[in-house]
Parts: sequence; structure tokens; C-alpha cells
Amino acid sequence: MQIPYVRHGFVDVEGVEVFYREAGPEGGVPLLLLHGFPSASHQYRRLMDALGGRYRVIAPDYPGFGHTRAPDGFEYSFDRLADVVEGFVRAIGLGPFVLYAFDFGGPVGFRVAERHPEWIAGLIVQNANAYDEGLSEVARQAVKAPSGELFTLPFTRGQYEDGTADPALVAPDGWTLDQHFLDLPGRKEAQLALARDYAGNLARYPAWQAWLRRHRPPTLVLWGRGDAIFLEPGAHAYRRDVPEAEVHVFDTGHFALEEKLPEIAPLIAGFLERTTRERATRERTALERTILERAAT
Repeated sequence: MQIPYVRHGFVDVEGVEVFYREAGPEGGVPLLLLHGFPSASHQYRRLMDALGGRYRVIAPDYPGFGHTRAPDGFEYSFDRLADVVEGFVRAIGLGPFVLYAFDFGGPVGFRVAERHPEWIAGLIVQNANAYDEGLSEVARQAVKAPSGELFTLPFTRGQYEDGTADPALVAPDGWTLDQHFLDLPGRKEAQLALARDYAGNLARYPAWQAWLRRHRPPTLVLWGRGDAIFLEPGAHAYRRDVPEAEVHVFDTGHFALEEKLPEIAPLIAGFLERTTRERATRERTALERTILERAAT
């Protein structure tokens, strides 16, 4: 059994003190874990324990979430969250990586991918919507008229438990810690600004779909079918643009890892193994081609 040491630290990105967790050895293709609302990098603690013995895994907190500290006057928008994640990737010197996009990690991660397609060695999508058919009526109404109810304990807890097959498998630590961070001074105002900005993500769906068609990264889609926010058709829709995408749907809710980690972690490990191996093969082939071309001249 390989249980990793998990390191914790901060990186300054243009005045934002970005908190992050990191585990695993150097080498291979790293996994960048982008969290969802209203959580932070702590949502990946068990996954990092499961994978960090063999793979390098990194999970930052966005501004307005978790332990990350943003300066007064920071503009809370999805473009700015992507700016900070982009700066974080540069700051830690992360090479090409597999992007794990969950919930808010979708709109943040796709922005980064659009800017730097060369960074994306693979894509893991977990209940991160990019298609109209994946939007529930609950989601559509929340986008049209965001309210403070989104930041209350009943809603936070419901995101974890609603749609699960066995709520007893969902630890209360997640929603309790999320609510603690939501209740910090200034956090609800930051979250409301992001909620008001969310409609812009829907307008970018066609651009993200075009990016997927153009680049067709190795893609693994994981989805909790009991998600009341992002519906199961949103999972299968990825195959329209990436026909080779591997899609797995589980009898659980929005935070699928909370209940189904024993089923999901091996799928992620297998995907990382294949992605690392295929990338090494492509790099070796490219190097051999370059050597032959130079020899010919």
C-alpha cells in the first residue's frame, strides 16, 4: 500500500496567495484538480490519498474559496479565476497535465485550456457541464436569479447528499468545512459576484465544444446521475465532440467522489497510466523523427 505524504503551501500570483495541496512523485503526467462550488481543494483529500502514491496530484483553492487569500478589490469573475489558475500553473512550473474539471472547475478549466491547449495532456470531466441539455431547471433558475439561499447550510449540505444512493457514505466534514469558508467575512459577496457572472459560461458552451472538436484530448467523463444541477445527458453529450471519450455514470449525486471513490479512483488511475504511456510514445516518435530528419540533411 502506497500512502503519500501530502504537502501544503502558498504561491503568490499577482498578489493572490494561492493555497494548494500536492502529493506524489515527479515524472509522468501530473493531475491538476480544479474544485467546484462551494468547496475547495479539501474535497480531493481522499482522492489524493488514493492516487498520490503513484501519480503527482495538485489541487489549488480559487480566490474566494478555501484558504486562498485575495487582496481587497479583487474582481470575482470566472475570467479572473482562470487568470489566477493560469498564473498558478506557471508559478509552480507545471508541465503538460491532465485537467480534472468538477463543477466550477469546468468554466475555469476550459478557459485555461482555450488559452493553452498545449498544456492539456488529457481531460477528466466530473459533473462539469458544457452542454445545454446538461442544465437542469434548478440550474437555469439559479443562473437567472442568483440569491443568498445558495450560500446557506441546507443548500450546501444538499449538494453533497441529494441524489446519493447511501447518504451514510457521505461524511459531514465536506459540507461543514464548505459552510465555514462561506461564512467568512466577504465570502458571500464574492460568491454572489460569481453567481451573477455564471450566465457568461453558458454563452461560451459553443466555444468550448469547438475546442473539444479541434483538439480532441483523451477524455474521461465521470458523472453522478442523481445530480440535481447538472443532468446525465450532459455527460453523454461530450461524445458528440470527442467520440472516443470514455463515459461512466454512477448512482450518486453531484459530489460523486464522496460516495463512489472506490469505483472512480481506479478509473482515474487507469486513465493517467494510459495518458502517460501514450504521451511518452508520441514524444519518443517525435524525437526519432527529428533525429532522422537531421541525419537526412
